Amino acid sequence: MIKFLVTFVLFTLFVNICTAANLVCFFTSWTVYRPGNGKYNVSNLPADLCTHVNYGFVGLQEYDGSLSILDDWEANGLYELEHLKQKRKQNPKLKLVVSMGGWNEGSEKYSHVAADPKLRKNMINSVLSFLDKYEFDGFDLDWEYPDQRGGKSEDVQNFVTLLKEFKEAFAPKNYILSIDVSGGVVSANTSYYIQEVGEAVDMINVMAYDYHGAFEDYVGHYAPLYASHLDYDELQQTLNVKSGIEFWLDQGAPASKLNLGIGTYGRGFTLADSKNTSLYAPMTGPCTAGPYTREEGTIGYNEICELYSDYTYYWDDEQKVPHIVKGNQWIGYDDATSVKDKVEFAKSKGLGGLMVWSLDTDDFMGICGNGKYPLIKTMKKTLNENYIS
Repeated sequence: MIKFLVTFVLFTLFVNICTAANLVCFFTSWTVYRPGNGKYNVSNLPADLCTHVNYGFVGLQEYDGSLSILDDWEANGLYELEHLKQKRKQNPKLKLVVSMGGWNEGSEKYSHVAADPKLRKNMINSVLSFLDKYEFDGFDLDWEYPDQRGGKSEDVQNFVTLLKEFKEAFAPKNYILSIDVSGGVVSANTSYYIQEVGEAVDMINVMAYDYHGAFEDYVGHYAPLYASHLDYDELQQTLNVKSGIEFWLDQGAPASKLNLGIGTYGRGFTLADSKNTSLYAPMTGPCTAGPYTREEGTIGYNEICELYSDYTYYWDDEQKVPHIVKGNQWIGYDDATSVKDKVEFAKSKGLGGLMVWSLDTDDFMGICGNGKYPLIKTMKKTLNENYIS
């Protein structure tokens, strides 16, 4: 009996160290239009950087439930979908997944389709046709969010039904089924029957970021790992990575299916008083847009490390995240140190791996002196320290 137990334990350890952790990286189709050093296309992507590349996004036609390519010029005119397939030829282990939805797609059309059995069937068949045609390995649904943003309470159950039907349809070809979900406790509690969702899918990418931003009227880091002593109520104390992940686990999500979402960007503010730079300081609006991302309130790490070197750097040792300040501009983001801490946290919880949003805002050109993709490579190295590649 003792010999059998020892053999079993050694076999289990061998399986664990030989199983690669997930590193799911989002490729965003609109970045081919960015100017200068911000322009990003498939040619910038190393085939061996990530375990999965999620192509985002395709959309949904509300009237019949069919999949729609949102930018056919980028996808087919520039042959980016074909270029992705070439990456898999360079690395046969790479999995290509098409992602549907995203923030700009909204919630209402998904609510409408998920409520109708005929439209759900059309949706699934349309996705299957896309996967077959473009030779993808799986499908990722980023519905933001069931029972929110114009959705209905029925969405929560309809979402589970839709996922179960997808899983059944995918089984003959062993396609991957993943979803992107809220990392906020209140939001997740509103939108998901977590245990049932966890049983229906292969991977759950938890978007553990955008906890704060210029959509509020005060300063806050977009993705703190831990709470701050300045968090003034119960809600604020949950707006962090630790609380979000532990909620998903406590509600029955399998740890092995959860991927911790980490950003390669930051969110910033224009301070009302440049002398008051603390968390929850009043602000008058978003920070100035960067030259590449060109969106007020959101800055890529590549912009920060290349162009914002004259800002003053601060490390919040309580929340385990950095921010930078210059005048009335305050920007919270993730750097190599905070990324490493988050990956170690994910490992301590036994999670399946990581999800990265997104490839194009890391320093993909290596301009800042730490090589190409310093954040994602830090994630990969830290994630796989206890694995045999």
